[in-house]
Amino acid sequence: MKKLFEKYFSDVWNVPNVLTMLRILLIPVFVALYATGHDKLALITFILASLTDLLDGYIARKYNLITNFGKLMDPLADKLMVCTALICQGVSGIIPWWAIIIVMLKELLMVIGGMIMLKNGVVVYSNMLGKVAMCAFVAALVLSFFHAEFAALGVQVDTIILIIAVILTLLALADYTVAAVKKLKAQKAA
Repeated sequence: MKKLFEKYFSDVWNVPNVLTMLRILLIPVFVALYATGHDKLALITFILASLTDLLDGYIARKYNLITNFGKLMDPLADKLMVCTALICQGVSGIIPWWAIIIVMLKELLMVIGGMIMLKNGVVVYSNMLGKVAMCAFVAALVLSFFHAEFAALGVQVDTIILIIAVILTLLALADYTVAAVKKLKAQKAA
């Protein structure tokens, strides 16, 4: 366990990793704003967190600041923020619980699978399909803050994007599972 800690939690102090940590710190801010009826400020916080995700990835790649900590914590920070926003919108009755349950089950499976893989010394990093699914969830969540306006127009754009995001996340889960199994088989063969 000490080796895993040293591998993933050493060399964490660079700009991309600080942005990832900031994104995690913005989660309780989002919840507090949302819970106290400051929906638009919560939306701004969510968008700010989403922008830090784009920025940290760009900086990490451009300046070769990619670390094991970032590879592990960046997707976790994204998932925590998105799941938190989904639950808040579900409690408000804006996002249907079936979608939240599917996402939570997928994320639980990803965490369990990730822990199993990590125990075997393998990290399954986010892939393009997973990133597209995450972008679709972010778009659906941003649009969900305007759910009433879309309902008044008779076109639930936020719900349509949410359904697409759920489908993409299930496809991403299948893709991650195949990649994880291949990595484990390759590791056992070596």
